[in-house]
Amino acid sequence: MGEMKEHTISVLVEQTFDALPRIAGLFSGRGYQIDSISVGEAEEPGMARMTIVTRGDDGVIEQITKQLNKIVNVVKVTDLTYEPFVERELALVKVTATQSTRSEIMQIVNIFRAKIVDISPKTLTVECTGSRAKVQAIIGMLRPFGIREISRTGSVALRREFRGET
Repeated sequence: MGEMKEHTISVLVEQTFDALPRIAGLFSGRGYQIDSISVGEAEEPGMARMTIVTRGDDGVIEQITKQLNKIVNVVKVTDLTYEPFVERELALVKVTATQSTRSEIMQIVNIFRAKIVDISPKTLTVECTGSRAKVQAIIGMLRPFGIREISRTGSVALRREFRGET
C-alpha cells in the first residue's frame, strides 16, 4: 500500500438537490474519509464547485476520482494536490479571555493577521483566514487559553494559472 497523503479535490457539478448527498454518500459508502467539504456556486449559473479534502494512497484517490466522474451531475473532477493551487479556509474561534490573557491573545491574533470580531467580558471571538495549516496553527496557539467553540468552513481551492516566476 502506498503513502497516505492529504488530497484536495475540486469537483464541478450541476447544482441539483441530490448532488451533495450523492457525492458524500460515495465517500461514506466506501469508507473513504472526508476531512472537509465546501460547496458553493461556481462561475456558471446552475453549477457548483465542491472542494473536498480527503486522505488516501494514490490507488484510493484514483478510485475516488473515477467514482466521482461516474456521478451523472459531475462535470469535472480535478485533484489539485500535485499542481499549484490557492487554498483558503475561514475559522471562527471563541476563546476564553481574562483581563490578564487578553493582550497575549491579541498579540497572537496580530501575528496571524487574524481579527477579533466579537468581544465579551469572558471571551474573544477570532476570525482567521488562510491555508488549513495556518488555521490549525492559530487554533493550536489559542488552545492553552481555553477554546469555547470553533466553526470552520473547510477549504476552498482553485488551481493557480500563473506558472512563471513571481
